[in-house]
Amino acid sequence: MSTSSPQISQSRPVIRQLDDAAINRIAAGEVVERPASAVKELVENALDAGARRIEVAYADGGKTLIRVTDDGCGIAPDDLPLAMSRHATSKIDGTDLLNIHTFGFRGEALPSLGAVGRLTLTSRVAGEAGACLRVSGGRVDPVRPAAINGGTMAELRDLFHATPARLKFMCSDRAEAQAISDIVKRLAMAEPYVGFTLRDVSGGGEGRVTFRADACGGDLFDALHRRLAGVIGTDFADNALRIDAEREGIMLTGYAALPTYSRGSAVTQYLFVNGRPVRDKLLYGALRGAYADFLSRDRHPAAALFLECAPHLVDVNVHPAKSEVRFRDPGLARGLIVSALRHALADAGHRASTTVGAGVLGAMRPEPAGAPRVYQMDRPSPAALRASFAAQAPGFAEAMPMVGRTPEVVDEPAGTQDYPLGAARGQVHENYIIAQTATGMVIVDQHAAHERLVYEKLKRQMAENTVAAQALLIPEIVELSEADCARLMDLAPDLARLGLGIEPFGNGAVAVRETPAILGEVNAKAMLRDILDELDDLGESQSVKERIEAVLSRVACHGSIRSGRRMRPEEMNALLREMEATPHSGQCNHGRPTYVELALDDIEKLFGRR
Repeated sequence: MSTSSPQISQSRPVIRQLDDAAINRIAAGEVVERPASAVKELVENALDAGARRIEVAYADGGKTLIRVTDDGCGIAPDDLPLAMSRHATSKIDGTDLLNIHTFGFRGEALPSLGAVGRLTLTSRVAGEAGACLRVSGGRVDPVRPAAINGGTMAELRDLFHATPARLKFMCSDRAEAQAISDIVKRLAMAEPYVGFTLRDVSGGGEGRVTFRADACGGDLFDALHRRLAGVIGTDFADNALRIDAEREGIMLTGYAALPTYSRGSAVTQYLFVNGRPVRDKLLYGALRGAYADFLSRDRHPAAALFLECAPHLVDVNVHPAKSEVRFRDPGLARGLIVSALRHALADAGHRASTTVGAGVLGAMRPEPAGAPRVYQMDRPSPAALRASFAAQAPGFAEAMPMVGRTPEVVDEPAGTQDYPLGAARGQVHENYIIAQTATGMVIVDQHAAHERLVYEKLKRQMAENTVAAQALLIPEIVELSEADCARLMDLAPDLARLGLGIEPFGNGAVAVRETPAILGEVNAKAMLRDILDELDDLGESQSVKERIEAVLSRVACHGSIRSGRRMRPEEMNALLREMEATPHSGQCNHGRPTYVELALDDIEKLFGRR
């Protein structure tokens, strides 16, 4: 085809130096994607300035107004023009781009905002007079005196007025406001000792507060727990496990929810590296891997995790938005997350989330009665009720001598009710065990509970005896690229421990000589492809192990107490005691709860006793 491209000039191209205004608008396209991006940059500047109170106000989803006010150290009048020039920053001196201890360091945010909107900076340093600087479409006005108590107020109006084409790519005001709220909440989680206020001033006036988080006190975990309760919700805080681990210079802290407090999407997953909110594929994969044994694929864990390490161990200068990071040792970071979360889940034992019981109580609300409320004084006494009921029963005269006699009670081991899951009192529908505890009652799904117990036992046996391998009579040859073959052979020792034996066969081919016996007949080519795909996605593979554990889960399901089987009291109590002694017994192999606990106070409320 001889037709020339309309994008290619037929004459010799001329190299030109772009002016500063064009450069800033290009840079703004990377730094300021939407109003939420502008809020992120301005709030991070406030945090770097040592602010303890930050207020964010916006109008029309941030399209017409964004105002961030803080009580930080402020900017001196002589430094205001310099702050608006590209690559001017007080965060680093440029000698070591890996030794970064602040949110910002590139020196691009303020000039980018001034290039695509109307930005006004008003600031005051302690002991000096306040000053104001305005920038519109890249044009900088002279510095003027201004009245401000202290700190800095950054006001951005008419975002993208200098690049109106970008406005066509904006979402609705509601969607942009939600994105701003999400950014502020993430930064609030990272800084529990700082107070945040988010205000919608659309329409003018003081507007309305859409989010508020007062500064928390106490030690780090107490402050973080209160902040997470205020941001994510009290249900998360009540059902979250404390995470505190360290390995080779990387520290992991935060909270992760119980598997039974799972979600239908990954919206409640918050990850931070050195206090910076990030969206990192490696870390999300590690979080998913830690819960892989407890949740089905359509459920997602909830967590807020904070990784802290020396700046030289992680590169945050990967993208202008600084939302991506790169670890010097990715496997170390991923392994720390997986091991710490699994250890915390094991320590939780048989614990299940409180939201399960709350959901049951919500479903058990009594129906409204049509008759007027009967007051206590109008109710007959218990003795009168017994006599009335007895009089209506057959054989009333013969039964009269029995009235008032205490019924016989079946003996049970002393202190049984003091166990966490209490003492079995009965079985209903041949599937649910009813147990009485010291403070209420427990309903246990006998099949789901025993399924988890059998599964954990099978996993222990597999860990102690390794995975049995079955040799193939005729090795299966799988054709791969040279690079994929090399990656698999690097992984060969680990795969061998899981029962998958592979050898190089030359010219990029791999010979599969052994497969895990528990998997039965295996499509070796498909399995190796899955392993390679996971290596691309996460940097390491769990495919073989996950497949083996999936088979163990199916075996446990078929080897468990079936629904519909009637159990003796001693069997029910033995199941309860084994649940108490087995980690993860609060949920079945698919993440569903194995028991529901109801407090006596809540039960009495259902019957109007409280």
